[in-house]
Amino acid sequence: MSQQDEQAPQVVIRDGRRIDPTSGTVRVPAGDEPAGATPEQGEHMSEHDNDTSASGNGAGPVVEPPVTGGIESGADDTARQLAERTEDLQRVTAEYANYRRRVERDRVLVVDQAAERFAGQLFPIVDDIERARDHGDLTGAFKVVADRVLGLLDGLGVTSFGKPGDPFDPALHEAVLHDTSPEVSEPTATTVLRPGFQRGDRVLRTAMVGVSEPETPAAPAAAAGPEVVDAEVVDTAADADQPGSGPAAG
Repeated sequence: MSQQDEQAPQVVIRDGRRIDPTSGTVRVPAGDEPAGATPEQGEHMSEHDNDTSASGNGAGPVVEPPVTGGIESGADDTARQLAERTEDLQRVTAEYANYRRRVERDRVLVVDQAAERFAGQLFPIVDDIERARDHGDLTGAFKVVADRVLGLLDGLGVTSFGKPGDPFDPALHEAVLHDTSPEVSEPTATTVLRPGFQRGDRVLRTAMVGVSEPETPAAPAAAAGPEVVDAEVVDTAADADQPGSGPAAG
């Protein structure tokens, strides 16, 4: 070898890539490797140093505690939550059912009150119609209007009551006249001055009537008399007491 070749500088190529293209692992920088260590040894030492540093920091290896009773406790917790949700659902369902009943009851009550209030405003008109009917003036266009007014009452479910001959009922009749009559056997509404109205079982207006009572009240039932003795027995006893009534002497 010539002297010129010995003095030529040597070319050193260093691979500065941190990821080894062959193994895909992270390389340790050259300055961190101990003297005389190969790259593979440096990688192993780097991994060992990482484990040692983790142990030195107090982290230590992660040890998972053994699972004991996990399945049973989870099942019990699920059953408890299911029971609680079921009770909540039942309570909410009952509250909603009660709410619907209250709303329906209040709605029916409001409708009934409105219908009764409207019908009460028509009662004076119906009284005028009945007086016109009694006088024979319910004819022509007035009769058409009267029929429509009476049709409104029928649509509301309002009916009239109170006719001559009905038994007197204080809950239905308002007595303004009183007399006696031999033609009745009980207090009777013989005169109707103003008809009454009711809607279902509810009385909206009582009927104004004249009441007639019987002249003589019904006599109470006669008390039972003494027991009647058979006439034949009495007669036989009387004959036995008379002298000479016995058998004739021979």
